[in-house]
Amino acid sequence: MPIKLVPRTAWGARRPATGLTVIRSTRGVKIHYTGSRVDPRLSTEHRRCVTLVKTIQRGHMDGNGWSDIGYSMIACPHGHVFVGRGPHRLPAANGPGLNHDHYAVLGLVGNAGLTEPTDAMLHGLRDAIEYLRKHGDAGKEIKGHRDGYATDCPGKRLYDWVGAGAPRPGSVQPAATPEPAPTAPAWPGRLLRYPPPTRGDDVRRWQKRMHDRGWPVTVDGVYGPASRATCRAFQTEHDLPVDGVVGHITWRATWEK
Repeated sequence: MPIKLVPRTAWGARRPATGLTVIRSTRGVKIHYTGSRVDPRLSTEHRRCVTLVKTIQRGHMDGNGWSDIGYSMIACPHGHVFVGRGPHRLPAANGPGLNHDHYAVLGLVGNAGLTEPTDAMLHGLRDAIEYLRKHGDAGKEIKGHRDGYATDCPGKRLYDWVGAGAPRPGSVQPAATPEPAPTAPAWPGRLLRYPPPTRGDDVRRWQKRMHDRGWPVTVDGVYGPASRATCRAFQTEHDLPVDGVVGHITWRATWEK
């Protein structure tokens, strides 16, 4: 069946407070739940799903001070898929240093009240994943929020579903083969910095890895002001010392999952 997509205009989304960061691609998606009580009436009254999505956006913008709702997509108990930040926009819900690598997809269940995802919601989550793969260049990884971040999210039921390969209800999912982490090449032994511009194959190798991870960088073998700006943004996102210089620590982090 086609995706039951709910565009931002249809659910009454507020405009982002500031411009959202554009990303080229991700390694995949991370699945979330609300982490709070969800009214069980959502399962029978779809209008409450719309209200909850708007409430979440308001909490993220007015409470957290974020530019917009933190999730990329949201699936409700009726199988509708709400567009949050959407594809090719950096989410905010995965945690510091973890947003560039995965889109954030929320299932409207919580830790009390409505805790069990319906079959329609699981279909909606799969629809969201496939939508982000098609329209946002999401990779094959499907993980839970707790993978890499200290949280109970997305709760036992959804995390078990993720661990089973996130199958559609009624389908048989083959065991997933974990994707090996890329091996970082040896640090070249010199700092990549500007000014003056550093040039060479090691610069090109670093730029290529950053480009493959979705960062806006030109792969030309010249470490100029644009590469420095990308480096500083990467260091900020990954809680590294922000100096715009690719030393041993930043070089290694570039290849880490």
